[in-house]
Amino acid sequence: MIANNIFKAIGDFCTNVLFQPFDALRFMTNWWAQNTINWILVVIAFTAFIYWITELKKYRNSANE
Repeated sequence: MIANNIFKAIGDFCTNVLFQPFDALRFMTNWWAQNTINWILVVIAFTAFIYWITELKKYRNSANE
């Protein structure tokens, strides 16, 4: 019984607290405002990818194994 209540509390917290900003974004009418988070994540991923590739190139050029 207690474990069931704990999982319900976790689900309620996630639904009503953590996802609240995403619910606000979902009901906006502006496409660019809705996808701002997506664009930010794409830029971060692209920057991390470029950084990773340059580090791999440095490692390969140093000829260390």
